Amino acid sequence: MLGSLFILLQLIRNMRRTSTFRKSGVIIIAIAIFMSFAFSDAMSYQKTDTSILRLLRPHPKTVLFKNNFHLVMPPVKPAVISTAKVSVSRADDKLLSNVSVYPNPVTDQLNLKYDISRASNVSIKVVDVLGNELATLYNQRTEPGERTFTYLLNSKLSKGFYFLRIVAGTESVIKRISVL
Repeated sequence: MLGSLFILLQLIRNMRRTSTFRKSGVIIIAIAIFMSFAFSDAMSYQKTDTSILRLLRPHPKTVLFKNNFHLVMPPVKPAVISTAKVSVSRADDKLLSNVSVYPNPVTDQLNLKYDISRASNVSIKVVDVLGNELATLYNQRTEPGERTFTYLLNSKLSKGFYFLRIVAGTESVIKRISVL
C-alpha cells in the first residue's frame, strides 16, 4: 500500500511540472478518493489491541453475486437404444462388382452378370469404338444382389468391336465385346 502511495506521489511531482492548476485539482481529488478507500478497510480493524492479528489472518473470499445468478438446465433424458442392424457402407465398398460378359465373342445372345451392393439405378448401354451410344439395353432401379441380364442381338449389331458401359449410381464399368 505504501508502494502505491509512493508511485502516486511521484506521478504528482511529474504532473506538476507539465500540468495546469485545474489538472492538479482533479489529481488531488483522485488522491483523496484513493486514500479513503485504501485506509478505510485498515481503520475498521483498530477497535482492539488484536487488530494486527486480524490483518495477518487470511480473509474469507466474498462472493459478489451470491444467489443472484441462477442457471437452469433442462432435465437429462435417457438415451434411446436401438437393436436394429444398420449397414454402413465403407469408402472402399464398391457399388458395382464382379461384372462378367459371356460368351465373348458374341454371335446371337449376350449374357451379363454383375453384383450390386445397394439399391441404385443401373443402366447398360452399347457403345461403339468412337464412344457413340448405339443402344440402351437396360435402365432401371435395381435391388442389391447378384443380377443376370440377357440380350438377344438378332443382327441388331454388325460385326465388329463394341463396348458395354454398365453404370450403377456414380460407378461405371466398361467391358469390350466382339460381335461375329
